[in-house]
Amino acid sequence: MADTSDSRTPAQIEADIKRRREVLAETLDEIGVRVHPKTLVGDAKAKVVANVDNTLGRAYVQVNRAVSEVRAQFVDEKGAPRLERVVPVALVVVGVVGLLTLGSRRRNR
Repeated sequence: MADTSDSRTPAQIEADIKRRREVLAETLDEIGVRVHPKTLVGDAKAKVVANVDNTLGRAYVQVNRAVSEVRAQFVDEKGAPRLERVVPVALVVVGVVGLLTLGSRRRNR
């Protein structure tokens, strides 16, 4: 804080004013950089990229967890398929594909 008593000389006052102007000029330059359109766009892009990375990371974890849960339903601890679960699902898939095939053939006629 500048000395406000009358004991300062005019040279000291001028030096204080000069220092204060330099500080203000630096502050204005920094504000100018912060509000420049390129800086604002760059900051916005960085935030979007960070959010996308975060979202993709969460999605990866969720998908990985879902795949692990599904795999646990169809594979035992040793890695062998559980036929009591695989066969019914395979039959359902074959049935659905057959129905879709028949349905598409009827539409084409």
